[in-house]
Amino acid sequence: MLQTLRDKTSGWIATVILGLLIIPFAFVGIEQYLVQRVDSSVARIDMAPSWWRSAPSWWPASMLWKHESIDAQEFNTRFQQERDRRRAAEGEAFDAREFEKPESKRAILETLIDERVRKLAAEVDGLAVSDALVIKTIQSVPEFQDSTGKFNQERYVLGLQMRQPAQTPTEFEQFVRARLMETLLTGGIGQSNFLTHAETDRLIKLMGERRDVSLVMLPPPTPDTAEVSAADIQKWYDGHAKDFRAPESVNLEYVEINGATLPPPPAPTEKALQDRYEAEKNRFIAQEQRLISHIQVNVASGADAAAQKAAEQKAAQFATQAKAAGADFAAIARANSDDLGSKAAGGELGWVSKGDIPGAFEDAAFKLKVGEISAPVKDDSGWHVIVVREVKSGEQQPFALVRDALLREETETSRERNFNDFSAKLVDLVYKNPTSLDGPAKAMNLPVQKVGPVTRDAAGNGQGIGAHPAVIRAAFSDARLQDNTVSDPIDIGQEHSVLIRVVSHTPERALPLAQVRDKVIAAVRTDRGIKAAQKEADALVARINGGEAIAAVAASKQLTAPETIPDVARGMPLPTPEVSEAIFALKAPAEGKVAAGKSALADGRVVLFAVNKVKPGSKSEIPAAQLDMLRTQISQMGGYEESRELTTALRKRVQIKVIEENLR
Repeated sequence: MLQTLRDKTSGWIATVILGLLIIPFAFVGIEQYLVQRVDSSVARIDMAPSWWRSAPSWWPASMLWKHESIDAQEFNTRFQQERDRRRAAEGEAFDAREFEKPESKRAILETLIDERVRKLAAEVDGLAVSDALVIKTIQSVPEFQDSTGKFNQERYVLGLQMRQPAQTPTEFEQFVRARLMETLLTGGIGQSNFLTHAETDRLIKLMGERRDVSLVMLPPPTPDTAEVSAADIQKWYDGHAKDFRAPESVNLEYVEINGATLPPPPAPTEKALQDRYEAEKNRFIAQEQRLISHIQVNVASGADAAAQKAAEQKAAQFATQAKAAGADFAAIARANSDDLGSKAAGGELGWVSKGDIPGAFEDAAFKLKVGEISAPVKDDSGWHVIVVREVKSGEQQPFALVRDALLREETETSRERNFNDFSAKLVDLVYKNPTSLDGPAKAMNLPVQKVGPVTRDAAGNGQGIGAHPAVIRAAFSDARLQDNTVSDPIDIGQEHSVLIRVVSHTPERALPLAQVRDKVIAAVRTDRGIKAAQKEADALVARINGGEAIAAVAASKQLTAPETIPDVARGMPLPTPEVSEAIFALKAPAEGKVAAGKSALADGRVVLFAVNKVKPGSKSEIPAAQLDMLRTQISQMGGYEESRELTTALRKRVQIKVIEENLR
């Protein structure tokens, strides 16, 4: 049998068949047996070449395409950066669980895809970033510059090492090059945006437009008391299901550790105070002081070089006089110093410690020996000639003098240690059985308290600790919800913390109609009343647009007389921004006519208004500098929108595949 198989596979036909089979294995498949690959990409982007936009994506034409991928590590780094940014911006209001939702992850991934699409498009279209531009960009980063604004290589290397994660100069240069590639196309489009004078004039006329308006507040809607049918109740309930849902909630049990209610620690002993004094003796050394006098020569702020030089020479003359044998420094100061505060006292400034007069004056004064006279010293007030008349070296302050301060500090330290020790003992007991608070609380003589139901939006308006954002975040964390274990201590104040456990968790749910029937009926009646009020307002608007004066219309309905407000500008609250927006959304009336409209308030009332006159904005009313700034801002906004539109168009040129399983 085996010999028969060998004979039939050793002929020339078999050789040809084997040769044909080998060809495809040379291109694909065989490396799968040699190398185990794990694709960690969260998204792949492929773009056809610019000279063959319609190139098919199947092999071998796909070899002509450009390919980019976003790996999981890159995505996770960006996700963490955005998390840190949001946490810093929102503080206690930041909800980590909400941020972890798939919608947030997808939004960040879409941003990364946009960046990669722009980079890929620039490469396909033959654009490149020069080395000179990369170097210029890096050297312009303030983080890498010294105090004079010049690029510093040491700061550059150190700054890269301190990044998270750390980068080498080569890695950072590649990063900068990639970022520049992303902005080559869209940056050029955005920066090329401009406004013509005609467009500027039109925008100024619209933005600076003012309107003379008459307003009437209509009364609240009349309460609807008519019967609500079962069909209407069901229809409203079905159409407004989101309004009749109970929010997700938890019931908590907790123990509270409050330093203010703990038994106070023993008062510090005299020995403890003495020991602290000896251990921290260097803290209680009095600062060196110097008795200083000076002669001041004023020089005007912004004085030219000649005036500066003249003042310096004048100060140098006083220094020479003061250094002469037998010279009286105080007499020279009284006769010549420009410092009116010390002139009469012979230039004496009194005892000075380091930090009292920071800058060049202090630097010079604390380098002088007793009786030594300085060369002229320049600071913001002018030139100074300084003499040190006496020095008090730093002296060790005795224990008696600092005892009260030590007592306060030691008492505070003991109280903090007492609180921390108590908390640590409680936590140790909890760790032995993390699913219960009863045993640890009993051992530490603390009551187990309860609060709830607590909802995710209870921050600031919940009950007790259930209103604290840190408690809410912990209560709705996966560990608390899934394991029902006791939390770590949660700080809610100074030496004030709680340990919580979720007793029960109720997911968000739809409330049955029977439970909310009265609310549904009230909502239907409110809606009827609002619609009736809107219908009445529409009729009044029609009367005004038909030629009746708004005052006559108001009088016919026994309403208060209209309030006429001239020169209403865009954005003015009348009485709300929504009313102002409705006023300016109304088409301007014809010459000699009025245009009426209405706007509803949150409480169901309606504001009736009539636009009596429209005054376009004028370019002459805007200062030239402000006009230039306005043009720049509008151009930048237009450039940003055009850049977004270009990115949207570029995405249509690529194939994007998101690998959902790697995104989790």
